[in-house]
Amino acid sequence: AEIVGYAMKARKEGVIVLEKEARNASDPLMKLGLEAVSDGADPVLVRDLMETQLFQLEERVTRAAKVWESAGGYSPTIGIIGAVLGLIQVMQNLADPSKLGAGIAVAFVATVYGVGAANLILIPLGSKIKFKSKQDFLAKEIMIEGILSIQAGESPALIERKLQAFLLDKKDNQVAAKPAKA
Repeated sequence: AEIVGYAMKARKEGVIVLEKEARNASDPLMKLGLEAVSDGADPVLVRDLMETQLFQLEERVTRAAKVWESAGGYSPTIGIIGAVLGLIQVMQNLADPSKLGAGIAVAFVATVYGVGAANLILIPLGSKIKFKSKQDFLAKEIMIEGILSIQAGESPALIERKLQAFLLDKKDNQVAAKPAKA
């Protein structure tokens, strides 16, 4: 809807109006695209600028997700280390059965914390970052197409249909990628 609004303004007042709109744009990628179009940049340059910025953002987000997933991978190992330390405590106190329970408890608690942190917090957080970023990147890819359509002088109605088709195409691809239920 925002892109279509920009298209209407550009159609009525010329692309120079996008310079003013760029100042009010909250999304840095949108701002970059609107500024480039209002400056009269070549469409190939506009696409390159926007895709480069999107690629850099994608790299940062991917690294962040990997950090959380890696932490989730190491967390059970830390739990196992805690379990081993607890069992060492048990072995040191074999002569005093009253102290065995505490050592065994430390071993179990460390294991539960390590596995729990991995499977309940860290790995799901990494997965959520990946999932959310895929949605955000799709929106930004659509944004790039919309801005280039404005620059090409396409009608707002055509731009709207084009961007809706982009969404439908992505949904069809997602459905096609899912296995059929028996």
